[in-house]
Amino acid sequence: MTKDNEHNTDQHHKHHHEHHHEHHDHHDTHQHEGHDHGHGGHHGHHDHGEMIADFKKRFYISLILTIPILALSPMIQMFLGVDWSFPGDLYILFALSTVVFFYGGWPFLTGAVSELKEKNPGMMTLIGLAILIAYGYSTMVVFGWEGDQLFWELATLVDIMLLGHWIEMRSIMGASNALEQLVKLMPNEAHRLNEKDEVEDVPISDLQNKDRVLIKPGEKIPVDGTITNGSSAIDEAMLTGESVPVEKAVGDEVIGGSINKEGSLTVQVEKTGEDSYLSQVITMVKEAQESKSKTQDLTNRAAKWLFYLALAAGFVTLIIWLLLGFSFDAALQRMVTVMVITCPHALGLAAPLVVAVSTAISAKHGLLIRNRANFEEARNLNAVVFDKTGTLTKGEFGVTDIVPREGYSKEDVLYYAASLEQQSEHPIAAGIVKDAAEKEMTLGKIEEFQSITGKGIEGKIDGKKINAVSPGFVKSQNLTYDKELFDQMSEEGKTVIFVLVDDTLIGMVALADMVRETAKEAVARLKEKGIHSIMLTGDNEKVAHWVAKQLEIDEVYAEVLPDDKANQVKKIQEKGWKVAMTGDGVNDAPALATADLGIAIGAGTDVAMETADVVLVKSNPNDVVGLMDLSKKTYRKMVQNLWWATGYNIVAIPLAAGVLAPIGIVLSPAVGAVLMSLSTIIVAINAQLLKA
Repeated sequence: MTKDNEHNTDQHHKHHHEHHHEHHDHHDTHQHEGHDHGHGGHHGHHDHGEMIADFKKRFYISLILTIPILALSPMIQMFLGVDWSFPGDLYILFALSTVVFFYGGWPFLTGAVSELKEKNPGMMTLIGLAILIAYGYSTMVVFGWEGDQLFWELATLVDIMLLGHWIEMRSIMGASNALEQLVKLMPNEAHRLNEKDEVEDVPISDLQNKDRVLIKPGEKIPVDGTITNGSSAIDEAMLTGESVPVEKAVGDEVIGGSINKEGSLTVQVEKTGEDSYLSQVITMVKEAQESKSKTQDLTNRAAKWLFYLALAAGFVTLIIWLLLGFSFDAALQRMVTVMVITCPHALGLAAPLVVAVSTAISAKHGLLIRNRANFEEARNLNAVVFDKTGTLTKGEFGVTDIVPREGYSKEDVLYYAASLEQQSEHPIAAGIVKDAAEKEMTLGKIEEFQSITGKGIEGKIDGKKINAVSPGFVKSQNLTYDKELFDQMSEEGKTVIFVLVDDTLIGMVALADMVRETAKEAVARLKEKGIHSIMLTGDNEKVAHWVAKQLEIDEVYAEVLPDDKANQVKKIQEKGWKVAMTGDGVNDAPALATADLGIAIGAGTDVAMETADVVLVKSNPNDVVGLMDLSKKTYRKMVQNLWWATGYNIVAIPLAAGVLAPIGIVLSPAVGAVLMSLSTIIVAINAQLLKA
C-alpha cells in the first residue's frame, strides 16, 4: 500500500489546527437541539461540563426569583383571592423580572439570534420570541400602558425551559472534539539524528524533509517517511485497519501515528505537517463534520412551526380586534396573550424528559448517545456499514487450524509452537499461547531464544532445537508440506506458521482474526428487519470474503483506504438510503462523520468515539439492532409528548385570541396557568412510561 495512491494529496485547507474557530460565546453555539452536536460542535468535555453547570446555576437563581414574582403578580393574587399590593410593588416586580429575563433568558436570546442568522428558527427562537414579548409588553404596562402584565408567565417559562435544557444536557454526553483526539495520536517529540549520528530530541514541528529520525521499539512513529536502516513489525491497525502488524525493512514506507513493535528503525522524513497521512484524515473528518446536514431534532421542527404559527396568530388577532373596533390597547393585549401562549411550557420538557429516560435506558444497555438528532433518525436506517477489524472481528488472532505431519499429533505441534512463542510480543504469538492456555497445556521451558530476521524465531525446548518460521523460509529451504491445504488456508486470509523440530517440519498452525459471535446474530437480525449489512475494510479481499462468508454478509468492499471509506458511505447515501457506519479505528473516523449515524465500538480508539453519534460500550454489534429499536420507541414517545404539550396550546390559542369573546368567554390567564401546569405534568408522567 504505497503512500502515493493512499491520498490524492490535493491542497487541503490549511487550518485543521484552527479548530477552535467556532468557539464563540458558548451560549451562541449552544442550541444543542441537534444543531451543533451533529455538526462540528467543537466543545470539549470540560467546556460541556461548564455549560451544564451554567444552565443549572441560571435555573436555580431564576427559580428563587420566580417566587416573589408570583407573589407580587396581581393576576396570581386575584387567583388566590388575596391582596398583597403596596406602593411601588410593581417596580420591584419589574426589577426582579428584568433579572430573570436577562440572566435566565440570555442563552435563549443569544440562541435565537444564532438560529435566525442561520435562517433556521427553532426552539430558541420560539422561547426568545415569547419571553421578549412578555417582557416588553409587561414593562410597558408597569410604566403606564393599559393592560395586565405577564411577568409571571415570563418567569415560569424561563424556569421550565432552563430546567429542560439542563436535564437534557446532563443526560447527553458532551460532543467533544474528535480533531483534538486525532492530534493527540502524534507523539510530540522525535529523536533526530545529526550528521554525526548523534541523537537529539526535537519537537515534531521542527522536522524538515529528508531529516533522519530514530524510532525505538514500542514508540509511535512521529512522521511519514521511508526506512533507511533496520527492520521491524509495525502496527498500523489503528490507521489502516490492517489486522496483522506489517513487517517492514529498508526502503519501505511508514505512517506517522503507527506503532513500531520490535526493532529499532531509522526513518527519513518524507511528509511533514499538512501533507502527512494523519493530517489528511483530520482534514477529512473536519470536512465531513462540517458538511453533515444540519439535522434538526423533532422538538426543533415542532418549535419552528409554532414560531411561525405564533407570529401569524398574533398579527391576525391584532388586525381582527382592531377591525372589530376595539381600542389598540385591548387588541395589543390579545395579540400578546396569543403570542406568549403559543410557546408551550410543556414543550420545554416534552423532549428532554424523554431523552433523559431514553439515555438512562440506553446507558444501562451499554449505549452512550452523543448526538440526539442523529439518534432519533436511527429508526429510518436502510443500511448498516460495518468495519471488519475490531468490529465484526475481535481484532485479535486465534488458532483456526493445526495440521500435524504424519507421526505427530496436533498437541505436539501446539506444544512446541506455544512453548517457543511464549517469549514473543507478536499478536500471532499471543494467539498461539492463548490457544494452549485454553486447552490447559503445560508449556516447556525455553532456552537460547532468539529472533532471526526474515527467518522467524528459534529456541531450545526439552533439549531440542525448535523453529517457528514463515512460509517464505519453508519454500527457500525446499521443505515438503501440503501445498494445496496451505494455499486454501491462505486464500481464506489465514496466517500460517510452520513448526520445525531439529530442522524437521512437524506441522503448521493457521491463525485468523476471530469473528465475533455477536456479529453473526446482529447481521441475521438486521436481515430480518430488511436492513442491508455491508462490510467495508482496509484488509485484503480474501480475508474480507472469508469473514463475510462466515457472517453471511452479502456486500463487501475490501482494500478500502480511509479516504475511500467516507466516499463509499457517500455512494450508498446517493441511493437515497439512510446509512449507519460502525467502526473502531482512526481510519473509520471520516466515514463515521459522513454517515447519517456514526456508531463507535467501545473497545476502539478515542478518535472513533469522538467522531461517532453513539458509542457501543460493550463492543457488541448486536447493540446496533437494540439501538434502532430504542430509537423507534423514543421517537414515538416524543411525538406523543409533543401532542400533549402543544395540544393544550392549539386549544388555548383561539380562546386567547378571543374567538368566544362574543359569548363572554375569554381565557383568563389564571385558567391558562392551570391548564399549562396540567399539560406539563402529563408530559412528565408520559416520559417515565418509556420502556426499553
